[in-house]
Amino acid sequence: MDKQIQTPSAEFQFLTHSLREAEAGPTITQIMAAALAAVDPAQAVRRMVRREGTLLVAGAQRFDLAAFERVFVVGAGKAGVPMALALSEILGDRLTTGLVVVKDGHGETTPHPTLRFVAAGHPLPDARGVAAAQAMAELLAQAGPRDLVIALISGGGSALLTLPVPGVSLSDLQAMTQALLASGAEIGAINTLRKHLDQLKGGGLARMAYPAQVLTLILSDVVGNPLDVIASGPTVADPSTFQDALALVAQFGLSERLPPAILHHLRQGAAGAVAETLKADDTALVGVHNLLVAANRQAATAALVAARAADWQTLLLTTALTGEAREAGRFLAAILREVATSGQPLARPCCIVAGGETTVTLRGDGRGGRNQELALAATPVLAGLERIALIALATDGGDGPTDAAGAVVTGTTLARAHALGLDATAHLARNDAYPFFAALDDLLRPGPTGTNVNDLTLLCAW
Repeated sequence: MDKQIQTPSAEFQFLTHSLREAEAGPTITQIMAAALAAVDPAQAVRRMVRREGTLLVAGAQRFDLAAFERVFVVGAGKAGVPMALALSEILGDRLTTGLVVVKDGHGETTPHPTLRFVAAGHPLPDARGVAAAQAMAELLAQAGPRDLVIALISGGGSALLTLPVPGVSLSDLQAMTQALLASGAEIGAINTLRKHLDQLKGGGLARMAYPAQVLTLILSDVVGNPLDVIASGPTVADPSTFQDALALVAQFGLSERLPPAILHHLRQGAAGAVAETLKADDTALVGVHNLLVAANRQAATAALVAARAADWQTLLLTTALTGEAREAGRFLAAILREVATSGQPLARPCCIVAGGETTVTLRGDGRGGRNQELALAATPVLAGLERIALIALATDGGDGPTDAAGAVVTGTTLARAHALGLDATAHLARNDAYPFFAALDDLLRPGPTGTNVNDLTLLCAW
């Protein structure tokens, strides 16, 4: 029998039909809970930031709060509320005011005497996000050389904080976002375009805050943790150019699908008629300090630690999983099938973890997300195997435009689907994973987790 894993209490409900039926179901749900607990945004801030009298210590940086007239807090992302609340506790009475933009349902109604939380649209930007971004720009305009601006950045920030450049409308950016999401483009490519069409992205926030000192606390939702890509790098130098953005338009065949205003602005920038995004030699970066507080590897490592506490063998396969979700699903399922049939690369009981973020190229009009599609593609490969489970989980609790975080696949999934008249191949062909797993009661629905460090796939055999 598995040992009881000691993990922090979790509010999230992970049990699906397959996990309720599986002997190892409790162990697997505890592994997931441990992974999320390790990247709790409030705890991440407290680990990296502390106050010693008048000194604010953030990583290797020290800020004498007595030297600042005001301390402003701004932020955008799904983890904004818990990050801001933790920072508020640390700053105490030195916090002047703040504005943080979050996704709907991610704590925006939390009362606070000094901080203002605003909900906005994600993954498509909306008018609320534009209004919040304008309010943030007005707040930053007040900051002077004797002020400290602390920015809290997490996944989702690109959509939530949108301030279009002159000549480009919100509807233009919405159309571009829809085209990019359907194209299968990875987040780096998407954010290269966003950075060249928005006043806060690509170092824009740092430029607006200058000459104030800036400390940015970053929770990464991008594979490899490139700071210029996370939430489109609002306080980071941007290595990309307008020419790069135009090259991506051509690469993904978007010339006929993007609004004319966007194409005009990009071409004007490439011709030198529009200023580039913030570059590494800009004086606005002199007083900027960026600090990564949590990322996918911490969640993956915590999952392995929890599995080992149950006397399971463990392996971290990667934290850099990318590419098409359906191809990743087939690949990961093949590894789990090898475990089940040969005991390689690990013997039972075991847990293999893969972290990262895949993409979906839309081919049909179905409903789902990248984790659900990954799981659906794995289903035929795992058919008939005993005592195995593949769990695909978005750590933020939201997978695509659905209320699910992912799905669970076992060796009985395909047979159960057939009994209900469900065709896994047909559902995959139209990107329709959500109703497939909903009918089987195997969608993961933990609700918003308050964190966001990419995705985790657990390959479990017992």
